Amino acid sequence: MKKLLILLLVCSVSITGFSQTIMNSTPEAAGFSSERLKRLDNAMNEWVDKGYMNGGAALIIRDGKIAYYKANGYNDLDTKAPLQKDGIFRIASQTKAITSVAIMMLFDEGKLLLTDPVSMYIPSFKKQSVLVNFNPADTSYTTVPAKREVTIKDLLTHTSGLGYAQIGSKEANAIYAKNNITAGLGVKDRTLLQAMTRLGEMPLMHQPGEKFTYGLNTDVLGCLVEVISGVSLDEFFRIRIFEPLGMKDTYFNLPQSKANRLVNLYTETPQGKLVKANAGMLNSVATSNYPLVPHTYYSGGAGLSSTLYDYGIFLQMLLNNGVYNGKRLLGRNTVRMMTTNQIEGVPYASGTFGLGFGVVTDQNAGSAPAQVGTFNWGGAFATSYWVDPKEKMVYLFFRQLQARSHNEVVEKFRALTYQAIND
Repeated sequence: MKKLLILLLVCSVSITGFSQTIMNSTPEAAGFSSERLKRLDNAMNEWVDKGYMNGGAALIIRDGKIAYYKANGYNDLDTKAPLQKDGIFRIASQTKAITSVAIMMLFDEGKLLLTDPVSMYIPSFKKQSVLVNFNPADTSYTTVPAKREVTIKDLLTHTSGLGYAQIGSKEANAIYAKNNITAGLGVKDRTLLQAMTRLGEMPLMHQPGEKFTYGLNTDVLGCLVEVISGVSLDEFFRIRIFEPLGMKDTYFNLPQSKANRLVNLYTETPQGKLVKANAGMLNSVATSNYPLVPHTYYSGGAGLSSTLYDYGIFLQMLLNNGVYNGKRLLGRNTVRMMTTNQIEGVPYASGTFGLGFGVVTDQNAGSAPAQVGTFNWGGAFATSYWVDPKEKMVYLFFRQLQARSHNEVVEKFRALTYQAIND
């Protein structure tokens, strides 16, 4: 009987794979040194004292065990109200990973192929053109026909030729603004399908597949989720991802009952002083309170707000090869596809990118201690995450800043995380 129980346990592990759920723990139980983690505490406090940030929060999980989960500094510099570790942060482009997972769930269900042209689902992407010359004086331009159609894989790898509205190149900013296409935040009284249909009529910034250009690709993917599934992106996320994983604090529309947990957004004056943001980098399109303004335009590239813990669950699911707490969202080989380099030979400054994630390979391991195979991304409001499969580690560092200086603290955070590993 004892041998049978052991056999059943082994079979269960082989079926579910590496499937830890996150649990409270001690640093030592997670393979960290409490003493060496104090260096991270000291650094976070120093960054606040020097005015590099108003506050920051971090979550480090290894082998499913929480080694570090703290907030340092202030949510309000004027009142000295402390930043809370369970605060709700605007995660901006960290939305992209969740949208990419949604698309790959539909891939797993046989609802689409990565080689499908986008025009199968959004007809305006048929017979696209590519920008050749642009006249900034009157925003006129000339084009040539695209050599081939944009595919779903092009969107996942940001090689489609789509630019970004408002925060992209001067050509993309001007052309998209003229056609009422935005970066996706604070949009009211229109639908994602309407906007993405207009986007398909605009010229691409380069030929599909020939270059990496960070753009509105994932907003188009969110639209594809809506078209293919027949439900809004908000509903798909909630029913198919958030509820199964137990993510209770991740929203496009933040409920009023949780409004007091929305972390204040700060920006930096030309003199380097931190002040509360109002319109900020997105100008009149979105104030800092956009998560509290009801809307039905669900930006798959930037629209979510979340917590460290919720997003940690999402990342642990990926580290577990697509399963968390007995709920499988993705096949393990689908996760492998998403987290390995998919742009070999495509010009990109960082070198490698998977299906929705930056990835560390032998070619770009370089200056950080992360193991090869680590995948990551972040958001415009100073949130970042990494998953290191070899270390079985998920680690996140969240701030709420529109600032261009002192971003070296992100890499220092990573170094201080790895140096504390004790086994």
